[in-house]
Amino acid sequence: MKSSINTNIGAMVALQNLNAITADLMTTQNRISTGLKVASAKDDGATYAIAQSQRAKVSSLDAVKESLSRTSSAVDVAMSAGESISDLLTQLKEKALAASDTSLDTTSRNALQSDFNAIRDQITKTASNASFNGINLINGSRTSIAALADASGTSHMTVAAQNLSLGGSIITLGAAASFSTATSAQALLTTIDSSINNVSSALSSMGSTSKALDTHATFIGKLQDTLTASIGHLVDADMATESAKLQALQTKQQLAIQSLSIANQSQSFLLSLFK
Repeated sequence: MKSSINTNIGAMVALQNLNAITADLMTTQNRISTGLKVASAKDDGATYAIAQSQRAKVSSLDAVKESLSRTSSAVDVAMSAGESISDLLTQLKEKALAASDTSLDTTSRNALQSDFNAIRDQITKTASNASFNGINLINGSRTSIAALADASGTSHMTVAAQNLSLGGSIITLGAAASFSTATSAQALLTTIDSSINNVSSALSSMGSTSKALDTHATFIGKLQDTLTASIGHLVDADMATESAKLQALQTKQQLAIQSLSIANQSQSFLLSLFK
């Protein structure tokens, strides 16, 4: 083997090995410090691109959940008001039925009429105040409301509004409806009964829609969790494996340093040839 003081092949090989080990050590240390095996496109371009796409979808689903939550709240407020209106209609029926008694004196019937009118007007107030975030689904101001249903914004969940205003298609009792005699009170009973049934049907429809919104919101939450877990499978580092690898690389680095030191000293025997 040729001996040269200009070129130390052993040292060059030892240095190359040390550099390679140091590079691997830096990679492992970075994975441990970030918890990621793919922290940037430099680590793995294809995997990073997939992970970023899924992260964007997870982030977009936050907007879907917020939209579903707002819509669900608007429906819940409308349903709460609708239930109150149903109770008020029941009270109106009670007053009208009592006033239809022909044995009742005028003073008592007038008192019932006053109560009837106050309850009737309360229905209008209840419907007009059933707003959430500026959305009222029972006062006739809109026909429907749509919530986001997916991350692309192409799918929606539509909730039909229910007009519970007096004199409408659901509550057929007029805004000025009243009675002054037993006969006129009796005549209102059929209209009130029909209105009560219609409101019950409207509330049933809104209840089904509210349940559907809650079910979809639960699904979106589970979908987010699944996507997040999938991203983790792609980019998260196995900390146990990386820890073991770190110990091995640190040992190899120390040995490589010793090898380089020995290689650098190997040429010193040439000095003895010139003594």
